[in-house]
Amino acid sequence: MGSTTLIAAAASGLMAGLFFAFSVAVMPGLADLPASAAREAMRRINVRIQNPLFLLVFLGNAVLCGIEVFQGRIAGGLFYVVGSVLLTMVVNVPMNNRLEQSDDAYWPQYLRTWAIWNHVRAIACLASMVTLLLGF
Repeated sequence: MGSTTLIAAAASGLMAGLFFAFSVAVMPGLADLPASAAREAMRRINVRIQNPLFLLVFLGNAVLCGIEVFQGRIAGGLFYVVGSVLLTMVVNVPMNNRLEQSDDAYWPQYLRTWAIWNHVRAIACLASMVTLLLGF
């Protein structure tokens, strides 16, 4: 196993852990708050997560997983690129942008839908890590 594969697997694991934490702690915690407080907290989280370290792992791993695809570890690379990066850009980011412009009435729909797709991202990142380590 090469160093690129090992780093990609570790980064996929980090992202799986982050998404898992949102699924089992952050979103359920926000669900316990009144909509106005929860919406404002999530808006702050969405701003704070866009930091250099997160972006290095999130986007840097997309590059590494792209390399993995071309080196024959297609499943491992695609689980991350499609299940994490593409899904984030197509589903979660537009929802986050809408949350910025919405009122509290949008919060219940946002919470439910965002959380479901976040579960998918967590599973996809875990699948990426495992398949990369297994050489797929």
